Amino acid sequence: MTLADEWLTWLAEDQLKSPHTIATYARTLRTLPNAETATREDVEAWWDSRKGLSPATRANEVSALRSFYKWLRIWEHRTDDPTSRITTPKKPQRLSQHVGREDLYTLLNGLPDDLRRATALGAYAGLRVSEAAALHWRDVDRELHRLYVREGKGQKDRMVGLPPILLDHLLPDRGGYVVTGSDVSWTGHTLGRKWTAAARGLGVDATFHKLRHRFGTIATASGVPLTSVQRAMGHASPATTAVYVGASDTDLDLIAEAVCR
Repeated sequence: MTLADEWLTWLAEDQLKSPHTIATYARTLRTLPNAETATREDVEAWWDSRKGLSPATRANEVSALRSFYKWLRIWEHRTDDPTSRITTPKKPQRLSQHVGREDLYTLLNGLPDDLRRATALGAYAGLRVSEAAALHWRDVDRELHRLYVREGKGQKDRMVGLPPILLDHLLPDRGGYVVTGSDVSWTGHTLGRKWTAAARGLGVDATFHKLRHRFGTIATASGVPLTSVQRAMGHASPATTAVYVGASDTDLDLIAEAVCR
């Protein structure tokens, strides 16, 4: 087993990283030959070769490498960090874009039952695609109207409200996993791929994550405190939730009305 394999195993068993995250980190290592012994010059040459990628992709890749080299130093396989002179690119700050009401109704009326249930979990509960895929009926509390969500990031649990419209889309209770309606679940990657293809087949150009954006934007626009939206969506930082404030700024409506008088 290589040091890279040991690191990936450690991420899964000790850090409880999701399979999708581990696969992403593994792909990053494969783009840098001999990553275990690469010099600072090797890593910086690799970094230059990645300039054609988006800032978000480059930021994720350098984060993966830094995690790998930190692990190597902790276990005394290396004493240096060859990424030390690399500056993480800034990601552009963009406002949240979400699935509109008309597109949402198109999805709910046109998708097959499994993807329709997933859509409802994204739009009405704000679940990530991996969380929707992993939701089991034992985590649905119909008496207290709550969903108990097993977060893929950090393996923490959180509660989300279960409104009647969401429950209607999820029923009947077949036991097993909510989306598939069986004892076999999909991975988040598989659900996301199936959902995107089916949505495009209905003429909706969106990703599953835009359902989650809808949840955050509407919750914020309705006057729900930002800290409550943060808790419901499972954000570690309020700065992540704050993006929904810009998209739902009601003061913009007041300005628009004032200048049209």
